[in-house]
Amino acid sequence: MIFKKWKKKEAAVDKKLQELETTVLSDQDYKDSEKVEKYVVERLEQMIELTKEIEDGKAEYKMVTAYLNDIQTLENLPEEERSKITEIATNVVQLNRARTEFLKSSKKMSDAQFSHFQQEEKEIPDAIKRLLANETYRDTLKKDMKYLEREKSEWVLRREYLWHQQRSLKNVLYVAVGIAATAAVVIAILQFGFEIDCGYIWPIFAFLTAVTICALYIKIQNDEKEYAESERCLNKAIVLQNKVKLKYVGVENAVEYTCEKYHVGSGQELSQCWDCYMEAVREKEKYQKTNEDLDYFNARLIRELSKYPMHDARVWITQAIALVDPKEMVEVKHDLINRRQKLRQRIEYHLSIIKEQKSETEKLMDKVGDMRPRMEEILSAVDKLSEAM
Repeated sequence: MIFKKWKKKEAAVDKKLQELETTVLSDQDYKDSEKVEKYVVERLEQMIELTKEIEDGKAEYKMVTAYLNDIQTLENLPEEERSKITEIATNVVQLNRARTEFLKSSKKMSDAQFSHFQQEEKEIPDAIKRLLANETYRDTLKKDMKYLEREKSEWVLRREYLWHQQRSLKNVLYVAVGIAATAAVVIAILQFGFEIDCGYIWPIFAFLTAVTICALYIKIQNDEKEYAESERCLNKAIVLQNKVKLKYVGVENAVEYTCEKYHVGSGQELSQCWDCYMEAVREKEKYQKTNEDLDYFNARLIRELSKYPMHDARVWITQAIALVDPKEMVEVKHDLINRRQKLRQRIEYHLSIIKEQKSETEKLMDKVGDMRPRMEEILSAVDKLSEAM
């Protein structure tokens, strides 16, 4: 059905947002306008991605609210008007059952799925293509995240190794200088105190001391350069990982929502259900009379419901059982309330992430130079979105 019997899943997608890491900016980096601008662009890109998610959620939230208002309208109808609608809906339910019984031998899907597919018949082919494409893209992004996580870990280990090596080399350098100074004092004492000829020792001593100290100094300088390079590569890996995670969150939300909407576990399953549905539809010619009667009562039901301020009177064709059985109506209403609550929670969560990103970005207003007008424009749009909820 259009808004009933949703599968209750643990949504692990939004947790990916909690794993987003920020680029490492040192005190020195804050003085570099180019690095600050790149940092700000990263924050703005994340806010824009989340804004798209919120806009989609708000549209769905508005539609669910409209369905709940339709139910409220039906519940407030006088008994006489409600009885007329119930009588027509009873005929629709009976004819649907007769048709369903006829199709049971050929279709391999539940009655709820069949009704839902009938309601969404025009959209499902495109939905199948999108779902299959999104699943493929999601798997690709998942592999990219694993690769970037490994790369990030390698750079972290490399940076730690260079840091410890630098400390060790500096200690060795200090020891070498100390030993050289001590040796020089000993040679001087032997030459001048004990009048031992050490003239041939000084050149050798000077050469060995110079070579040792220069080699250690050059190695330390090279390690410092490699340390700076590893930190730059680490920052780059973090930026790429954040972008991939945001894309993954978006595409996983789309996959999960489509699967819940059509009560399937994957794009392949949706395609198979669609094939079953099309096979059932082809049986339509075998029970044309039943369909003609059903079309007649469906039209009557739509005309009767259209007398009232309804968001979508046609949806009740596939929900006629709820117009006949009060328990079914309660279940439909409960389902919609849960669905709306879930949408609102997701929107509020995304808004909280945007608020954090916005607060972090505003701190760098004075450091972004020429891009400040565009930055203020985006932040203003984010403020309007937050106020709309």
